[in-house]
Amino acid sequence: MQNIPSVNLRDFLSNDPVRKDKFVSEIGSAFEDIGFVALKGHFLDQQLVTELYNEIKQFFNLPLENKRKYEFPENGGQRGYVSFGKEHAKGRKEGDLKEFWHFGQYVDQNSKYVTEYPENIVVEELPRFNTVGKEAYQMLEKTGIYVLRALALHLGLNEFYFDNYAKEGNSILRPIHYPPITSEPENAIRAAAHGDINLITLLMGAQGKGLQVQNHNGDWIDAIAADDELVINVGDMLSRHTNNKLKSTIHQVVNPPRELWGTSRYSIPFFMHPVSDMSLNCLENCIDENNPKLYEDITAGNFLYERLVDLGLIKK
Repeated sequence: MQNIPSVNLRDFLSNDPVRKDKFVSEIGSAFEDIGFVALKGHFLDQQLVTELYNEIKQFFNLPLENKRKYEFPENGGQRGYVSFGKEHAKGRKEGDLKEFWHFGQYVDQNSKYVTEYPENIVVEELPRFNTVGKEAYQMLEKTGIYVLRALALHLGLNEFYFDNYAKEGNSILRPIHYPPITSEPENAIRAAAHGDINLITLLMGAQGKGLQVQNHNGDWIDAIAADDELVINVGDMLSRHTNNKLKSTIHQVVNPPRELWGTSRYSIPFFMHPVSDMSLNCLENCIDENNPKLYEDITAGNFLYERLVDLGLIKK
């Protein structure tokens, strides 16, 4: 496999049971094999994508002192701006060569999670920034819900098993800017090899070389999507919950060739998290004599906290 498989969400959304079953089989097999797919037929229209990229480029082009107004380390980087080099991969001390922004969940005032989630940060300089970010967040969340419904069927669960965990979940939309490289990086790349924390990640901006995934032989494969595709991968929470039946694949964003050092790269992952009280205990139907239980019991909230400490975003 030299690239990641492509699937079309419109198959799942059709009223044709054959097409729906085809999608469930294709995405389930891909997530068992390499943990990544390219997805067509999602809910993001091109106008919204274009507007979102325009807004985030304007934000990252602001002077650093303007951006720093929106940086709040006390919330573990869960909302607002995180400046260049602050985050590192688990087990590494070198900071990744990136800066980013976090949009978080939007809940009603009567939600049980309203006190759990920090408020989203409003960017005063860009009147459309927060409106466009919220719309993209909600369209990616809607797409993710349907992907999780397909995975529930693949796992032999009720189709709507994940709905109550993912709706109002602690999901994050993260526009990332990898600035031009101005000097030889010392043992640092744009994003060091890592697995994602969450259930699934939906990524915008994998249209050029840079993102690589590691197959079971340890080879790095370029993950390149078409303009109308999202790249979707399994996160550690889902891998843990399925006793590693669905694979959370190690991936990285490598530095470009030297002749392209002067260029920026932008990507926008949506990290789909469940609510904090979801149990990540291994599903009973994913455990048998050939596949013994691999992980200790834990909730999503406790697992997230542990990983944010590992990443250097929360100081113990």
